[in-house]
Amino acid sequence: MGSFRNSVFILILHLLKGALSNSLIQLNNNGYEGIVIAIDPNVPEDETLIQQIKDMVTQASPYLFEATGKRFYFKNVAILIPKKWKTKPDYVRPKLETYKNADVLVAEPNPPGNDDPYTEQMGKCGEKGERIYFTPDFLAGKKLSQYGPQGRAFVHEWAHLRWGVFDEYNNDQKFYLSNGKNKAVKCSAAVAGKNVVKKCQGGSCVTKPCRPNKLTGLYEQECVFLPEGQQTEKASIMFAQSIDSVVEFCTEQNHNKEAPNLQNQRCNLRSTWEVIRDSEDFKKTTPMTTQPPKPTFSMLQIGQRILCLVLDKSGSMSSGDRLKRLNQAGKLFLLQTVEQGSWVGMVTFDSAAHVQSGLIQINSGTDRDTLIKSLPTVAAGGTSICSGLRSAFTVIRKKYSTDGSEIVLLTDGEDNTISGCFNEVKQSGAIIHTVALGPSAAQELEELSKMTGGLQTYASDQVQNNGLIDAFGALSSGNGAPSQRSIQLESKGLTLQKNQWMNGTVIVDSTVGKDTLFLVTWTTQPPQILLWDPSGKKQDGFLVDTNTKMAYLQIPGTAKVGTWKYSLRASSQTLTLTVTSRASSATVPPVTVTSKMNKDTGKFPSPMTVYANIRQGASPILRASVTALIESVNGKTVTLELLDNGAGADVTKDDGIYSRYFTAYDTNGRYSVKVWALGGINAARRRVIPQQNGAMYIPGWIENGEIKWNPPRPEINKNDPQDKQVCFSRTSSGGSFVASDVPKAPIPDLFPPCQITDLKAKTQGDNLINLTWTAPGDDYDHGTAHKYIIRISTSILDLRDKFNDSLQVNTDDLIPKEANSEEVFVFKPENITFENGTDLFIAVQAVDKANLKSEISNIVQVSLFIPPQIPPETPSPNLCPNININSTIPGIHILKIMWKWLGELQLSVGL
Repeated sequence: MGSFRNSVFILILHLLKGALSNSLIQLNNNGYEGIVIAIDPNVPEDETLIQQIKDMVTQASPYLFEATGKRFYFKNVAILIPKKWKTKPDYVRPKLETYKNADVLVAEPNPPGNDDPYTEQMGKCGEKGERIYFTPDFLAGKKLSQYGPQGRAFVHEWAHLRWGVFDEYNNDQKFYLSNGKNKAVKCSAAVAGKNVVKKCQGGSCVTKPCRPNKLTGLYEQECVFLPEGQQTEKASIMFAQSIDSVVEFCTEQNHNKEAPNLQNQRCNLRSTWEVIRDSEDFKKTTPMTTQPPKPTFSMLQIGQRILCLVLDKSGSMSSGDRLKRLNQAGKLFLLQTVEQGSWVGMVTFDSAAHVQSGLIQINSGTDRDTLIKSLPTVAAGGTSICSGLRSAFTVIRKKYSTDGSEIVLLTDGEDNTISGCFNEVKQSGAIIHTVALGPSAAQELEELSKMTGGLQTYASDQVQNNGLIDAFGALSSGNGAPSQRSIQLESKGLTLQKNQWMNGTVIVDSTVGKDTLFLVTWTTQPPQILLWDPSGKKQDGFLVDTNTKMAYLQIPGTAKVGTWKYSLRASSQTLTLTVTSRASSATVPPVTVTSKMNKDTGKFPSPMTVYANIRQGASPILRASVTALIESVNGKTVTLELLDNGAGADVTKDDGIYSRYFTAYDTNGRYSVKVWALGGINAARRRVIPQQNGAMYIPGWIENGEIKWNPPRPEINKNDPQDKQVCFSRTSSGGSFVASDVPKAPIPDLFPPCQITDLKAKTQGDNLINLTWTAPGDDYDHGTAHKYIIRISTSILDLRDKFNDSLQVNTDDLIPKEANSEEVFVFKPENITFENGTDLFIAVQAVDKANLKSEISNIVQVSLFIPPQIPPETPSPNLCPNININSTIPGIHILKIMWKWLGELQLSVGL
């Protein structure tokens, strides 16, 4: 097994070059390798869980193989076992595998009982997802009737994760009108079943046929589609893989294009198989002629963190106070970021390498101080990155294997020999995080982080942006417990003139406060520093280091919850303030912000997308104020407001993932990314609800004509404290990316408006149609579009494929609003017969001032439903003239109920 795992590891290193995500998954001869399934540290130790994971993947592999026309199977899986679980001889130390790059996470349900399997997807149709989530009870087979066999559900989630397809059901709208008739949202339309509603009162329940609303024609909200347990329909896995006969994805031949589901909305009515067929995986494989082997597994157990700093001290580091800034960032990293119990060494390099410290385990402040004293103080000489890396490998190997170790490599210089040690890096099994400082850092530097799955960051010489401290602050352990990770609450800088003040506040919320540290840096003279806690008490005791030009204060115990105020005064220099902390409790997860770009390279004029994922544990944080700062190698900074509105770059509304397109390229080269997030009076934790992208919960089945209901999903407590307001402040490094093909100024306008993805339509009186959508911009989701083109058709495919030939709606009075505003437009169809039962399909296209057009929007459907005329009720003859129907005499109430029932019976039998 060891030699096999090494061969897989080397292959992954080779293929990771240019990878756009943290995942280690690679496709090799039809088999998926490098899959990482991690067991969350909070899951109680249970050895049977490991076997259940193996069973799931083993079941899934042949199902995937047949469903994809014998193209794909699961070849190798690594199971990441928590550090606190008992060790075993067959558990080995991970290499590149970490919790941060795990493809599947097995975690406790949140809230309890919510065992929905789901996949987090940030990107558009066809873009890879982030991660699959399962619970221990799901893996144990306790939810078979609701979700079907675990292996089948894994294939459903794998399609989300690997190929970027979406679900073919819709929990928010289970039925739609087509030609005036109710149809279930399903794919294929041939899946057999019944539409029923379950009514419960006083502990007893009855099942009834669904009844349409008299005004809309749609079935009542409680109506559900129950599939037949025994049927012959083979599609589709993205609708209900739990049906025994379903073994295929929907194709263009059987895809239900009218169904209002996410697959149609986000993939332009394409079937899941069409999206899969367009994937890179599909293009580089051919069907196998033999049966694939069973998956193999390696068990990896998290160990101690082993890390070596490799720091450039060449002559160029004396420029622009870079060496001072390195000491400031390095000191913060060693004081605060690196976790207790970690092993840390240090190597510096110029034209040769110098060991400053062997591995020291950090158990006390004395250990941290020893390493801080080893930071370089003199800059001179050339740049030999490979010498520094080779020396770091030697330092680590004196105590441990380099497998799974980490190297933090900082350099500001050019080095055209860096590729000379690529093979040694690949063989080492170490993860290399790179920090490029200034505009001249080696161009191949990022290749080291790409090939090992490390973080790549860039810091400019603009001190006020605090980029170097942010880069080091992002280097918390990928495997450490959340309660041990350093969290950055604030990172700001400002260039002050004579006796100016830098004032501000920092929120210390209840989820953090332990090991809180305030750090101030300056460029010339120590500033006046004033700090007050939430009670108004002034905080003294800053430790001042005039050589490094920094001062810091560590708050003893747990910092007070509330708003801390600071005022810094200085003259003609640049100041920065950084505040870090840790979780206040080992059992209550802290609010975290994880930011990233969609790619590590941007090629003009393709836009980049910046994401910020804000969570408290599994709960998304809504309505936060989120801002991204993107700085180019020229020093130009662009500020973007990130949004969670389900429009533009943002895929799903109110999921805690905030997004925005970046189009403001100004030069080729490196760009750094930083995110600020602030939770105020409007921010709140969302009660965890079933995720949109995951295997469908089946409410019940029809077996031999009899309805068998599944247990209801757990109800969410409306008084759950997770609904309370959340006030917090966070900053996060989003790493860096490299732009190419950017023309010289003036940069031409080659960016069209973004696609409208949230178009909605409904009918109102007098055959009017009401449209709503979120406004795109002039350049994707920035600025204001010039005009809209709205077209309609009675054929959904004609509208998609022949949009320019479809009937155009008069939009002379429709003036576009600024991007991300709500648009409302009401019109009456003309030159088209719009009568009862008519289905009309509508799409919108935005046009900018350069006449660049967006993709057509998601296509929406309206079905004209004219409610039947209800004749006035004729009073029934009183068969008992001596009895007043409205009497309150005892016993008459029963007679009234019987009389009402008799009237309904007459109607039901057509009397």
